[in-house]
This record gives sequence, structure tokens and C-alpha cells, in this order.
Amino acid sequence: MPHIRPVSDLRNNFADISRIVHETAEPVFLTKNGYGDMVVMSMEAYEKLKLDILIFEKLKEAALEAKSTDIRYDFDEVSKEMREKLIEKI
Repeated sequence: MPHIRPVSDLRNNFADISRIVHETAEPVFLTKNGYGDMVVMSMEAYEKLKLDILIFEKLKEAALEAKSTDIRYDFDEVSKEMREKLIEKI
């Protein structure tokens, strides 16, 4: 169940909101005059969300590319090439 609080709680009960977002890793939705106004989340949850979005975008891009070409890559070959490139950089 989402955590919904009035925006005034951000000032009056900041410690409680901070505890909620860190303990649950879920956002707190803040309302102003009964309407949604903003969302507060921990930095860890925000970074995870950004990473999830990036991964989704890359998978979507890969799916579109797969539809537009018949070229397919073997996992073992790609892994070997990536290991070699990493070793070169080290």
C-alpha cells in the first residue's frame, strides 16, 4: 500500500518520512490541498530506479535491433571478446 502524506509532513515529520523511505525502500507520495504534488524517495531507491530504466531502455533498443536484422551473436563469443577487451584495458 502506498505511503501518502500531506506535504506539511515533510517539514513537521521529516524524520518519520526519512525513516519510511529508507526502511521500506518505497516512495512517499506527498499531497497538497488533497492533490498529488511530489514524491520523496531514498537516494538508493532513486539510483535503482534510474538503473532499471537504463536497463529497460537498452533491452528495448536490443529488441528493436533484433527485429531489423538477421544477425545473431553467440553468447560465448561475445563473452570472450568482452573479456579480451577488459584485459587490454587493465
